[in-house]
Amino acid sequence: MAQLDTTSTPYPLETISLTADNPAIDLDAARALAKTKAREMDPNAMMLSYHSQKTGEFWPAYECGGGGRPPWIVFAEARGYNLKIDINGGDYEFFYLRF
Repeated sequence: MAQLDTTSTPYPLETISLTADNPAIDLDAARALAKTKAREMDPNAMMLSYHSQKTGEFWPAYECGGGGRPPWIVFAEARGYNLKIDINGGDYEFFYLRF
């Protein structure tokens, strides 16, 4: 039987909450805001998934995992995400991997 190791980085799981100047911010603007913040923290940060409570959109747009857990979280956890950027109290959530 093989044992899989989880991705390990020197960064703990961290959530950054941001409030956009425009409360009607759309997905593209929210993604740009999240990317700017993530890249300030780590120039190599990579977005793994996202979810919009506002619109119901998520990426990757397919089911993965099981147990009724949201696919964007299962996908990000499986890839070792360690940074979540929350914009406008859950309107948009972006899951990143910092290296």
